[in-house]
This record gives sequence, C-alpha cells and structure tokens, in this order.
Amino acid sequence: MSETLAIFRASVRCRHAAYAPQLTLSGNAAQPPGAQMTVAFSTTAPDDCPDTLEEAVVEQLGGGRYRIWSGRHEWPISAAAVHLHREVAVEFYRALPPRAVPWVKRLFWRIVLALAASRAGLAVLSALRR
Repeated sequence: MSETLAIFRASVRCRHAAYAPQLTLSGNAAQPPGAQMTVAFSTTAPDDCPDTLEEAVVEQLGGGRYRIWSGRHEWPISAAAVHLHREVAVEFYRALPPRAVPWVKRLFWRIVLALAASRAGLAVLSALRR
C-alpha cells in the first residue's frame, strides 16, 4: 500500500550530488499553494532522472522504497533515509502577530527622520553624534 509523501506543483528541480543527500527534489508544494518544499533522499539518483520534473509526486511504498511520478514517467527508489522540509514561515508569522512598537520609540524615529529631511536637521544630528 502506497502513501503520498509529497505533491509538487509546476516545475521541480532535481539536484544530484555525490554526498548525502544524494538526490534532492525542491519546488512549490501543491498544498498550501506557493509554499516551498524539499524532499531529500539518501540514495543515488536513478540514471534516467532529469534535472527538472513537472508536477512531481513522491510516494512511500514501505520498507525504504519510494516512487517518484512525473507525467507518464516513474522512478522507483530505495533510500535509507528521506527528509521532507516544508517552508512554514508564512503560517508561523500569521499565528504570531507582531509586537506593537512602543510609542516612545515611534516618536523618537519620527523626530530623527524629520531632522534628517533638512540640512539644518542633519547638522543637529551630526552635532548630537559627537
């Protein structure tokens, strides 16, 4: 029984390396749309695996076996380890709202920027730095 591990949308980059992870797929995830996703396999890449894939799907077959689908092509892979990384920065910062800036700090920067807008203000700022 196979389980879908990753579904990519659009173009997927395939990086072949001589060191672990030896095969890395990276691109945009299907869900959530636009999120970056990387799947790294600790195995040698198949000989006929291209540098880019379209709409790739990675399935876990069990027992350290995986299958990569792209269009009508498939590549079976046996890997000792597989690492899946999803970019979660957007969801993380949506869950944690930014801290409100204290009014003293806002006032300070308004004054500094207003002074920096004129030659006389720049002279005052320069004098304060000494």
